[in-house]
Amino acid sequence: MRTPRKTTVLAAGIVAATLAATAVPTAASAAVDTSRHVVVIGVDGLLFDKIAPVAAPNLDAMIASGYSSKTSLYGSPMSSTFSGPGWATSLSGVWPDKHKVTSNSWSGSSIASYPDFLSRLEAADRGVSTYAAVTWAPIVDGSAGPALVGSAVDRRYASTGDADTAATAASYLGSTGPNASFIHFDDVDHAGHDHGAASQQYLDAVTEVDGLIGKLRAAVAARPGAASESWSFIVTSDHGHTDSGGHGGNSAAERASFIIKTGPGITKTTPTIAPKNVDIAADVLSTFGVAVPSVLDGRPLATASTDPFDTRAGSLQGRVDETGIPAGTLGWTKTFPSGWTVDNSGMGTGGVTEWRGWSLTTDPFWTATETGQQRETNVRARGVFAVADSDEWADKSRSGTFTSLMTSQAYSVAGKTSTTVSFGSHYRKEGAETASVLVSFDGGTWRNVTTYTADRIAAVDRHVVSVPAGASSMRVRFSLTNGDNNWFWAVDDLQVR
Repeated sequence: MRTPRKTTVLAAGIVAATLAATAVPTAASAAVDTSRHVVVIGVDGLLFDKIAPVAAPNLDAMIASGYSSKTSLYGSPMSSTFSGPGWATSLSGVWPDKHKVTSNSWSGSSIASYPDFLSRLEAADRGVSTYAAVTWAPIVDGSAGPALVGSAVDRRYASTGDADTAATAASYLGSTGPNASFIHFDDVDHAGHDHGAASQQYLDAVTEVDGLIGKLRAAVAARPGAASESWSFIVTSDHGHTDSGGHGGNSAAERASFIIKTGPGITKTTPTIAPKNVDIAADVLSTFGVAVPSVLDGRPLATASTDPFDTRAGSLQGRVDETGIPAGTLGWTKTFPSGWTVDNSGMGTGGVTEWRGWSLTTDPFWTATETGQQRETNVRARGVFAVADSDEWADKSRSGTFTSLMTSQAYSVAGKTSTTVSFGSHYRKEGAETASVLVSFDGGTWRNVTTYTADRIAAVDRHVVSVPAGASSMRVRFSLTNGDNNWFWAVDDLQVR
């Protein structure tokens, strides 16, 4: 459920006494490119798939001419799919395990350590102009915890409703032309709660908010200097909705979000590898020439993947034994990148075909196997990733245990004394199952790098590995042995540097 609306007007340069100060790290970067303008529009509870069926000419035009992609959020226990964590994630560029906003009341969270992108721009250069206008007041007024848009921002406004938000924001954008803005609308979410996402009322609310977005864009287009200015628009949502109404759970509909971006130099694009909501903050900072801090989980939207698994996106196929997954969902393959191998000689027989040994898969496919078991919290994996899932493999008649070895291509280490091995790791430990990372030089003996003795959830692991004198190549092995209905291990984006 949502917090009741509360009207709060914060004039430029004035901070209400109820606001907690937002700590913003000092940024050491080149001057911000103040010729740029970016407007991030947040539509609470909007499902991307509900745009096409309605009269939404503004959103349709943005999709037809710009970058657009569906994406997915987290699930419990990392966080419920509520507005607080949803907006904290998009604004801060980090996942809930960092910012600690996990509900619609977040006192004691770590948002002060991970400020919003508007505050980061202000920290980089006080000459930049920033603005926020929201219908849901806790984003700016501190009534639910530290304000998600901090007091460093030039002007923050909390309205009485979406029409007021649009009118006030359109006036400010048109007259003042701030460099970076965040505009939030709420009525689609209210329609979802009151009537469900499958209702006509929800569709009508999508049409309504499309008109409000049109007002913002028209106000910018009417600026006297609009032809010589560079304006980009990003539209996103904080969560989805069920057909019957509501959110907070782990279903695909509740975890659903999207990113649409349009502006100079952007052409019609639907990326093969879907972005993440944490990318919005990184993208805005990058637009202004501000270095993306290493603590952020996101990356600019145009960033090309260097993950070898993502090269197999075109090889994905539909279900075989996983009958609960929609037939049209393509999301798994046994075709690994060139140079990679999987050894299933120690595998038991039978079991679910998709998960017999290491497989490559995607979030929509893997999380559909069964919700509520922390597959949804594998948030730092992108696109295609590898999974060894003895839990799902055991859901069909089988014998023996799960033992599978995934070995990488060879990486050059010639002339090196050490190298860094990094990868995403999402592991749940149970029973006698053993998950280990090993390396071999020039085809020699396998050496253990690490063995997991406890859960390793949504992690990015880095290990410095000593290189023997004279070694020229190294392979990395991911070994999951003796699994017997014992959860899973997901691995992504192996990099050897």
